[in-house]
Amino acid sequence: MWLKPEEVLLKNALKLWVTEKSNSYFILQRRRRQGDSGGKLSGLLVGALDAVLDSNARVAPFRILYQMPGSQVYWVIACGATLEEIHLHWAWLEQNLLHTLSVFDNKDDVISFVHGKVRGLIAEETRSKLAEQEEDPEKFREALVKFETRFNFPDLEKLVTYYSCCCWKGRVPRQGWIYLSINHLCFYSFLLGKEVKLIIPWADVKKLERTSNTLITEIIRVTTQSKERDFSMFLNIDETFRLMELLADVTVRRLLDNEAFELDPALQNPTQITKKDLEARMRNEYFRACFRLPHAEKLIVIVDCFLWTPYDQCQTAGKLYISENYICFASKKECSCYVIIPLQEVVTVEKMEDTSLLPNPIIVGVKSKRVFQFSEIKNREHLVQQLCRRLYVLKDGKPSGHEKPRVEYKVSSESSGCPEEISTTNAALDTLVNNSSIKKEPRHSLNSEALMALFHLTESGSANSTMGMEDVKNQLWYDHFEEYGRTVSMFRTDKIRKLVAMGIPECLRGELWLLFSDAVTDLAAHPDYYANLVEESMGRCCMATEEIERDLHRSLPEHPAFQSDTGIAALRRVLTAYAYRNPKIGYCQSMNILTSVLLLYAKEEEAFWLLVAVCEKMLPDYFNRRVIGAQVDQAVFEELIKEHLPELAEHVTDLSCLASTSLSWFLTLFLSIMPLESALNIVDYFFYGGIKVIFQVGLAILDVNTPELCRCTDDGQALIILSRFLDHITNKESPLLQIAQQHVFNDDKEPVQQVEISDLIRDSYEKFGDLHVGQIEQMRCRHRIRVLQNLEDTTKQNMLRVVAPDVSFSSEGLGDLYDLFKREHLLSCYWGGNGSAELHHDPSLPYLEQYRINSFQFGNLFCLLSPWTWGAHTDILAQRTFRVLDENEDSLIDFKELVNWLDTMYYGDISEKLRLLYRLHIPPAYSNDTDNISPLRTTFVSNVQRDYLKSNEQLITNTN
Repeated sequence: MWLKPEEVLLKNALKLWVTEKSNSYFILQRRRRQGDSGGKLSGLLVGALDAVLDSNARVAPFRILYQMPGSQVYWVIACGATLEEIHLHWAWLEQNLLHTLSVFDNKDDVISFVHGKVRGLIAEETRSKLAEQEEDPEKFREALVKFETRFNFPDLEKLVTYYSCCCWKGRVPRQGWIYLSINHLCFYSFLLGKEVKLIIPWADVKKLERTSNTLITEIIRVTTQSKERDFSMFLNIDETFRLMELLADVTVRRLLDNEAFELDPALQNPTQITKKDLEARMRNEYFRACFRLPHAEKLIVIVDCFLWTPYDQCQTAGKLYISENYICFASKKECSCYVIIPLQEVVTVEKMEDTSLLPNPIIVGVKSKRVFQFSEIKNREHLVQQLCRRLYVLKDGKPSGHEKPRVEYKVSSESSGCPEEISTTNAALDTLVNNSSIKKEPRHSLNSEALMALFHLTESGSANSTMGMEDVKNQLWYDHFEEYGRTVSMFRTDKIRKLVAMGIPECLRGELWLLFSDAVTDLAAHPDYYANLVEESMGRCCMATEEIERDLHRSLPEHPAFQSDTGIAALRRVLTAYAYRNPKIGYCQSMNILTSVLLLYAKEEEAFWLLVAVCEKMLPDYFNRRVIGAQVDQAVFEELIKEHLPELAEHVTDLSCLASTSLSWFLTLFLSIMPLESALNIVDYFFYGGIKVIFQVGLAILDVNTPELCRCTDDGQALIILSRFLDHITNKESPLLQIAQQHVFNDDKEPVQQVEISDLIRDSYEKFGDLHVGQIEQMRCRHRIRVLQNLEDTTKQNMLRVVAPDVSFSSEGLGDLYDLFKREHLLSCYWGGNGSAELHHDPSLPYLEQYRINSFQFGNLFCLLSPWTWGAHTDILAQRTFRVLDENEDSLIDFKELVNWLDTMYYGDISEKLRLLYRLHIPPAYSNDTDNISPLRTTFVSNVQRDYLKSNEQLITNTN
């Protein structure tokens, strides 16, 4: 462990210690023991001392000394009970401190820096031993007082956590403390009489990354618009970086993306955010992404356990996840086995008697008459109680005709108790669902069959080959169902992944899409929801319905199903109903292509719930006005190219062109750029494996085409190469009739080799199968910050482009004014105050209306920017000016209104200024109810008159 530096004289310690390692500044020593050469008497003395001393007083067998070259004085800075422990400290010093010390010119600075760093590590090490920071309230309270004193924020600025670290200025580090609050990253240092303070708003952070420099291998770099700041020497850099990412992500999304971002309940009040809340959010996001569950699903508990897997007759180690509506299991070995059990499917929960072979077992039975046996569950009693509470909450009193799930406790013979039955069903919360029991005569008839059943597209001449392969696949799947299950709660293993990669048979495709996406659970929980939604939404006219009508005949136009009124009408109903259900998304291009394919293989109502699953669970934030989710995944894809395809990344320096080319791959799941019969296999794989499948297939496509792409000289050539490759991906096992693609590039100069889709999918898994959900989620978090900030930069550029022609400010000055205006808006979002403007930020609005400020915020800018500040009358002038600018009387003004006023102040002629001054003293600016003292009665007006007279005199002189 690290020790407070204690001075020692090395020459007096040579007889008791043996040097193991040394360098210019540090020495690692081992306590001498009997048998060491050259010190038999010393070894006996050490042994005798250790024998008679109490265990608490004995000296640790290993230590590290710090020295200044040429000095006889040394300081003990660390000790260890084992060689492994002291080597960890030694390695940390070599990696983080040794090379840094060479940048100091003064030896006193070196000594002060090392002592300060070690003291910081001691404090950090002590604090890290606690499971939660809040468990040591005294230390946190002390840090909170320092934070408030040093940075003087309002009381609403909540400190989340703090760490000891160094902040680099050039090649010189400053030892101090980093404070992470809900809105800011702050650093404080006080060494050798010099104080350093640094404040970085999270909303200004453009990039967070872990990197290195010539001296330190592990650095956290924080990039803003104007600067880069490096922080290093954290005791636990992984934890620090992850919390910084979470805080930046939550804050940036809360302030800049509240169009689509919904905070967890624990994070809705920023002043109450704690480190525990952020870690809970991280676990929740990973849990939802791993099992592809709704955004609102909240994780309750995670426990280690074993699951009995009957298909291989063994216990599989993993983790059990209990949420509000699901029981999920994931094996420790990725892809070995995972299970999703909706609570509405649960029939029994049985707590069985312990045995030596099966300790603490729980058996969960589901409606499909399958049971799941979990064992070695710690705190089993509490877990069962939590399940009971959730099952009780979910009950809604279904009619007796429905099977009522029950929870049973099977108690051991030595316990007392009796079986307990609790009726549980799914709670329907939507108004439409509550009204679904009222049967009405439907005005719109719904398709009760998948469109593929009505419009057959199989090749008549392929019965002996492709249809034979379909029969083989069908048999494989039916055999699999017998052993692994045929419901949402089936055992999902590597075997089923291989079956899906081969392509799902035509007759099972719709059913398995529903099971893999868990849309079947929503379908069962919301009877008549879709039918009622169609009745409510059809006939209503809005922007979404107009866009839907424009795109209806662009959806698989080559397929006969969408050359008929039946297919077009079904597509219209599903898209309109979804736009009515989720107005935040409404309708976005590419939803029509995806929905048309869903309608081919699923009934109309089933296709609707599949669309809900894709838009709200599997591709979150993809389908909105700014397609932020898709842009984030393009940035993730670009990073994956650099990581997995370094040769391509080296030759194609601007990977954004490849990322933008692949945008349609993600938005349409390859349906718009690949033959339908081939793209369907990727859709199959997507419903099973989620978004990582699209990343894997995308990387495989680029990997195959890397040699040709490296020879490209422009983006156009790369686009042609990729398009021709995708057009020639075949699926010889498909019974579907091949449909000509409208985007095929006809180039007879060079034949294109055909690639089988099953081979491409297999290669994507074999080469890039190590890509996992946790990695993708962490990369998404990091890149989302950059994407949102880039969108903000675009908003700023467009705003300045609109405003610049009407004012005389330079482009640089106008940009500075915009930054001040936006900062004033964000300050109100941070701490509320007089009429928080947070609710007024809407990225879907026109640029000029996205940021607006109220009179209180305008008053702050008036004092800072206006040349018309006049003592006690400044506030009155600010209020009157605001009323003049607020022409629509909504108590808010936008950036253009502010700049036009400032342009008059600084660049307007005297008549424009006098006209403005006059308007400040008549209604609506002047109001007897709000201000009774007129600045005209002060020396203010006399000064204005004097300036006006001087201007007139100068004008007359110039004329003469």
